[in-house]
Amino acid sequence: MAEATAAGPGREGGEQEDTPPAAKRRRLQGGGAERFVPPPRKLNPGVSFSEAHFAETSYYFEGGLRKVRPYYFDFQTYCKGRWVGKSLLHVFASEFRAHPLAYYRVAARAGRLRLNEQPVRDLDVVLKNNDFLRNTAHRHEPPVTAQPIQVLAENDEMVVVDKPSSLPVHPCGRFRHNTVIFILGKEHDLKELHTIHRLDRMTSGVLMFAKTLEVSKRIDEQVRQRQLEKEYVCRVLGEFPENEVVCEEPILVVSYKVGVCRVDPKGKSCKTVFQRLSYNGKTSVVKCFPHTGRTHQIRVHLQFLGHPIVNDPIYNMEAWGPAKGKGGKIDKTDEELLKALVEEHNAKLSFDMLDISEEGLKLSTGSKDQDSSGSCTQTVEVTAITENSCGTEDSKSQEDSSQNSYSKPETSETGCEEASPSRTLDGDIEEKDPLCAECKIIRQDPSPKELVMYLHALRYKGAEFEYCSKMPDWALEDWEECQELKL
Repeated sequence: MAEATAAGPGREGGEQEDTPPAAKRRRLQGGGAERFVPPPRKLNPGVSFSEAHFAETSYYFEGGLRKVRPYYFDFQTYCKGRWVGKSLLHVFASEFRAHPLAYYRVAARAGRLRLNEQPVRDLDVVLKNNDFLRNTAHRHEPPVTAQPIQVLAENDEMVVVDKPSSLPVHPCGRFRHNTVIFILGKEHDLKELHTIHRLDRMTSGVLMFAKTLEVSKRIDEQVRQRQLEKEYVCRVLGEFPENEVVCEEPILVVSYKVGVCRVDPKGKSCKTVFQRLSYNGKTSVVKCFPHTGRTHQIRVHLQFLGHPIVNDPIYNMEAWGPAKGKGGKIDKTDEELLKALVEEHNAKLSFDMLDISEEGLKLSTGSKDQDSSGSCTQTVEVTAITENSCGTEDSKSQEDSSQNSYSKPETSETGCEEASPSRTLDGDIEEKDPLCAECKIIRQDPSPKELVMYLHALRYKGAEFEYCSKMPDWALEDWEECQELKL
């Protein structure tokens, strides 16, 4: 690995000197050219998003869904230590395989790949410490429910909302504007919020934000000391026991990329207390009191008990076997389980429920040394691409930072077809990007019902506060099972 050097004081970020210091010069492999790498820029460590971020695109509503108009976006990252001394082409081939290599060559010719803010023409360039990469992509976001975010409480210290199902809390994977953080900033003028806790994308309910870092740290300490009381409600399959049930099975993460966990003796210790509220002959409404905060804890424990959440898109699937994971019985290796889950969703055309593309699954199960950054992408089926074509998958394996920004690519002669406009159902015109495969694919939208999972954060109580939401409709005693529901 090439020796790392620290940036000297008093240097302006991105400024190139006539004679750079010897410590900052390295020779490219196979040639005598020298390439200067500027010192890293000081980035804003805050968590807020600016008006420029909010102005990247806009929303529109259609068929009970909130949709985001496609937009140009810069994915940015500094060179990782494991990339130093390797060519840019090698890094694309080994760690960003959601795109064929031909795409990167076309993108380079189009001026969409930049290294230290200079256009990349030669993908054989060898990366060095502090190299800064930028990839401009045409970004599409999956739709979410059109149900509005309700503000439950607001004071000088906190904002508390009732999060609808299907909305991620903060930008991740393919989601950016269709997130709670962006919607609150754009539609409620609530900015510079600090996340206190998080809810899964498909989980609805009470979600708290701190307005200052000090308040965030104070409540975070209550969480670490387990002084925060949490109460959830869910609807599960079958007749749940009337008496109180305590589950303390340890939970192991099967895949961070796919987002799947299971009960395993090697997992982390956890505890959930369950109390049945009602039973209608088919399903039960159950209150859940998690004493710890493991990933998917409530959902995994309910699966282990043999009463998975009715419409859980992961833990109530046939992929787990005849017992659906009851009692920890799976009879599959982790890789076989992940493959079976994807195949089942593929048959149902519901990859968005898994928050990962089929290509992402191949990467996560096929190699143990892949980047473990999370992904929230849909599947994309793309025909073969050549260097003379412009199709590619929508980017998913790029670093998504709060500092990433809008940047419409410069015009260049690439041999690609020109951008063509399309019209949405509300009459607005959207420009199609010639390099974007998503622009060439027509997807069937999920129904609003498919974007709801019957798990809701009902109440959060701390030393100085208590916030509750109303009971969701599906948890009411007189709620009737939908005829389309398959039990």
